[in-house]
This record gives sequence, structure tokens and C-alpha cells, in this order.
Amino acid sequence: MAEGLENASPEDLAAIEISPSGLGLHWPKLDADLYVPGLMAGQLGSRSWMASQLGTIGGRARSPAKAISARANGRKGGRPKTKQIFP
Repeated sequence: MAEGLENASPEDLAAIEISPSGLGLHWPKLDADLYVPGLMAGQLGSRSWMASQLGTIGGRARSPAKAISARANGRKGGRPKTKQIFP
């Protein structure tokens, strides 16, 4: 679930190097690096990568409230059209 490791095999993940300071993790076969203090803070990748992952997960969310809202929006004619601001 971390950037650069999402499609890695168990064998690739097993080949890990720890930086001399102990603050970095490196997977040579994957050319991936992670910063341990960042991991501890819940940062599993760059801002853009994490935002894309959260957007993907949020878009898949299925809840009774979301279903009710989608049905109500559909009865109103669907998603509102964006207004053109250009002449």
C-alpha cells in the first residue's frame, strides 16, 4: 500500500536495504525508497500519489447514504451542468 511497492512480489519486498541512519528503506529491485518517519506519520507516498489513492477509494465507496443521494440526484435530472464562463 506504499508508492512504488503496490505491485511488488513478496520476493521483491524481501530484498530490502536499511540506510545507515536507520531512517530510510530501499528496495533495489523496485528502485523504491521510503522514509521511516514519514511512514510513522502515515505518509505512504508523495502527495499526488496519496491523493490519487484516496480518490480511488472514495469513488468506490458504497453506502446507503450515497445510494439514496445518487437516486435523489437522478430524479432531479442528474449531475448539474457546468456553466461556461467564456462567451
